Amino acid sequence: MKNLYLIAFFVSINVFSQELPNISLQNIEGKTISLKNDFKENDKIYIFSFWATWCGPCVNELDEMNDLQEEWKKNINVEIVAVATDDSRTQKRVKPLVKGKEWNYNVLLDTNQDFKRAMSIANVPYTIVVKNKKIVYIQNGYVPGGEKDLYEKLKTL
Repeated sequence: MKNLYLIAFFVSINVFSQELPNISLQNIEGKTISLKNDFKENDKIYIFSFWATWCGPCVNELDEMNDLQEEWKKNINVEIVAVATDDSRTQKRVKPLVKGKEWNYNVLLDTNQDFKRAMSIANVPYTIVVKNKKIVYIQNGYVPGGEKDLYEKLKTL
């Protein structure tokens, strides 16, 4: 049992000292965005929310964060980035969904799932919080009200 705790400890150290991978993705407008270069503002918190158009909990989470992000920005230097993991078959649904929902996020397309794979993400929704180029918090899954817990965590960073 002691060895299991040590393994969990070292895995968590490895994840939380990890930086964003050196990958470029396109946003829904077709502009190329570099994860290493475009998300590096000191003391700014970046929330990367991995989602897919076919994932109901993902859409619910992004709806809730969209409603709350202006309030969050009043108290925290934060930017939410929605990372669509839809493949080439379903990618065409991303832009209409984002426009229809009126989400005010930077939306990136991880069509080949390079970012998702680099972060060892198995399932969406999955949220990674980055500050000063380091991963400082991870949240796997979504339950209603989870965005309030996330906000409380953000305030401690």
